[in-house]
Amino acid sequence: MKDGKKRTLDFLKAAGTYFLATDDGGQPRVRPFGTIHEYDGSLYIQTGKKKKVSREMHENPRIEISATLDGDWIRLSAEAYEDDRREARVSMLESYPELKAMYDPDDGNTEVFALKNCKVTIASFTKPEEHHDF
Repeated sequence: MKDGKKRTLDFLKAAGTYFLATDDGGQPRVRPFGTIHEYDGSLYIQTGKKKKVSREMHENPRIEISATLDGDWIRLSAEAYEDDRREARVSMLESYPELKAMYDPDDGNTEVFALKNCKVTIASFTKPEEHHDF
């Protein structure tokens, strides 16, 4: 895994909760999320197909993620595309076993999105900014 992708994954996993911004027909929507996973060379997030956030990402795949950790913050802009492979769903749920109480790879609801064209900034008030594209 490239350094910028690994740095982003490690930051978001350590933060635990991040905020995902989507577009609901011109209205920004921001929600707390907690899944971030590397699979098949890409970063992935997970949700349920029944949720509004799923519809929003299908209609407009452009998203942003933000989180803070120990005085630093991250901003990630990306395009989120559904990966309908069962293996991708299984991999996510294996990485987050606590989700298995609510999701199953074959339930018709579990959905994973690969993040593409990622542009990342990691910043703070006391350190130089880091920029990563992947």
